[in-house]
Amino acid sequence: MKLTQKDRDALKEWAVFYEAGMRRTNQDVNLTQAEIAKELERLERDPVVWIKFFFPDYAKYEFAPFHLRAIRRCIQHDEWFEVLSWARSLAKSTTVMFIVLYLALTGRKRNVMMASATQDSAVRLLAPYKEMLECNGLIRAYYGAQVCPGNWAAEEFIAKCGCSFRAVGAGNAPRGSRNGAVRPDVLLVDDFDTDEAVRNPDTVQKNWEWWEKALYPTRDPANPVLVVFCGNIIARDCCVTRAGAMADHWDVVNIRDKDGHSTWPQKNTEKQIDEVLAKISTSAQQTEYFNNPVTEGEVFKELTYGRVPALTKFKFLVVYGDPAPGENKTRNSSTKGCILMGMTGQKLYIIKVRLDRGLNAEFIDWYVQLLEYVNGKVPVYCYMENNKLQDPFFQQVFKPLVSKVRRERDVQLYIHPDEDRKTEKGTRIEANLEPLNREGNLILNEAEKNDPHMKRLDDQFRLFTLRMKFPADGPDCVEGGLRVLKKKTQQLEPVQVMHTRKHGSRRL
Repeated sequence: MKLTQKDRDALKEWAVFYEAGMRRTNQDVNLTQAEIAKELERLERDPVVWIKFFFPDYAKYEFAPFHLRAIRRCIQHDEWFEVLSWARSLAKSTTVMFIVLYLALTGRKRNVMMASATQDSAVRLLAPYKEMLECNGLIRAYYGAQVCPGNWAAEEFIAKCGCSFRAVGAGNAPRGSRNGAVRPDVLLVDDFDTDEAVRNPDTVQKNWEWWEKALYPTRDPANPVLVVFCGNIIARDCCVTRAGAMADHWDVVNIRDKDGHSTWPQKNTEKQIDEVLAKISTSAQQTEYFNNPVTEGEVFKELTYGRVPALTKFKFLVVYGDPAPGENKTRNSSTKGCILMGMTGQKLYIIKVRLDRGLNAEFIDWYVQLLEYVNGKVPVYCYMENNKLQDPFFQQVFKPLVSKVRRERDVQLYIHPDEDRKTEKGTRIEANLEPLNREGNLILNEAEKNDPHMKRLDDQFRLFTLRMKFPADGPDCVEGGLRVLKKKTQQLEPVQVMHTRKHGSRRL
């Protein structure tokens, strides 16, 4: 007998249904219907307990506090707009699936729309929902079989609980999406921004207009709707940032907190995070794991590496230090900088760099290391940034540390406080260093290119913006050293005398 396409589709649906009926979880449910009803009432009272019970394979790590808060926000409010900008590996899409299936199976929501950048992407994001309703033995035991033959396709399906699910890509027509008389009451937007789209403001605007004019109006104003946007901040202007600006709550969670610790240590250990971040560039780390969309080369488009002349070719060198506040070594704290540099003509050479987080004693030791590197081949002036706010710390902490180093290590270390008043950090760095770099006169020592400290300076230059969302302590240190170099050069230049017949000689 020849099968029609309709017959083949029916067989596929039956195969899915049969497979779902045969699959089981590791837990056997041996309860009466009355016992199931009583247990279900207990589970549904606490969504977190419910999630852990029905999804033991997915929820195998303990929830972090930010997970618990998001679950309760989205379930406690019938009308709610949530934006989740959680870093990769923090399970934002999975957590949303838990929330939505809870609302669907308990009868709170009846019509779910999943939107993404493309139709294929939306179908892929909806697939776990479909799989859970097909294959989760606990859901089947407590809520009954959820597969509806004839209404069970990858892009659209209706579960026996009465909730419909539909996938739609940006630009497609979502209008008229009903489940009986029920318009969409859950709007999920996931992976909506793409790297290509955010590079074009017109594309961002087009996608946003589709959300505002096509997708969002599918709701019924008379019925409460849950809206959840999932996405990292991959650009200053993207659909996620626009959604976040108008949401009831915008939850931004990075892979590490402000103190540099894992935000979900139950899953992501510090060692695991370090291993992942080590494999990608700093700009990629900031965008994907820290919601900080920095663009390489926004101000310092290219950096010049070159050979540094013999140290004896310099009249003098400067070691300039920026102490940064605090002594902690957490990954998000400010970096301390200590940089050896010199000038010949118009060229500024960055000879050796110390740029890292650390203790005050380690910072002072960097001066000693750089002096030992020079080894008396040329005079060296040592300076440290020291404005009025920093001066008490300079007097009470750094001066005693320097005295201790001189006494214990027999080294001639004298650090001059740089007390010049400075303008705003970002504009000062751009104004004084960008033209120098653009002309190829800011030269980093090619022999130090692979040194971790020089790499940090390289990163800070490349990721520098006037918004200062990434550390710029290294460039700030270079700018301070440049000012000292120029001032000292002027002081060391001989006074020129111009002779005139009428007035004799006078200084210039």
